[in-house]
Amino acid sequence: MLAKVNSCSVIGLDGVLIDVEVDIANGLPAFNIVGLPDAAVQEARERVRAAIKNTGLPFPRTRITVNLAPADIRKAGPAFDLPIAVGILLASETIFGNVDNAIFMGE
Repeated sequence: MLAKVNSCSVIGLDGVLIDVEVDIANGLPAFNIVGLPDAAVQEARERVRAAIKNTGLPFPRTRITVNLAPADIRKAGPAFDLPIAVGILLASETIFGNVDNAIFMGE
């Protein structure tokens, strides 16, 4: 299943909208983040996994691909942890809701 969550990144003095697209697919368990993430965003895999497990919700044991779009903008910092977690929970159908008119930022 695919889930799309809106987020934002600050570049200089401007805010840029970032789409966090999460795909859950069958296959060997994996958690990949693509879309020009820096090291802090790559580390979100472990922070998000721990956060979801500590809430008591199940973390999907499937292939998870997170795409941060647009791909030509460098994504930095831990501000994408919350939208990634929300996207995973929506894509795995652990939670339900319409997040089209919301922007998620947090660490």
